[in-house]
Amino acid sequence: MTTELTLLAWTLILAILQILLPAMFRNRETGTEFNVGPRDTERPPVGVITGRLRRAQANLFETLPLFASAVLIAHVAGREGALTLWGAWLYLGARVVYVPLYAFGVPYVRTLAWYVAMVGLVLILAALLLPA
Repeated sequence: MTTELTLLAWTLILAILQILLPAMFRNRETGTEFNVGPRDTERPPVGVITGRLRRAQANLFETLPLFASAVLIAHVAGREGALTLWGAWLYLGARVVYVPLYAFGVPYVRTLAWYVAMVGLVLILAALLLPA
């Protein structure tokens, strides 16, 4: 398996963690009784950290299909190389850093991490579109 595919697999593990984190924080806020029940009553308000983790998750899920598609297309087309390798590393690394930055409410640096992830995605797309 190529490094890019391995990094895609790790990105999927990150996605699973980003599903579990807000769920765990929400469980702390509402308690197990509420979460395993039918939830017929008014839901308690979402806490600050839980809300941030949910938004970080939604942000990942906006670009993850693009990243996965680009990595898979590059693999199938035999276009893997320095651009795809750097792009995949930048995307995953920035997405990992993005989660705690968002959870702790760190401005500017969080946005920088988002831009780095996008640069990674653009590098992979460049490998697909530039002449070989």
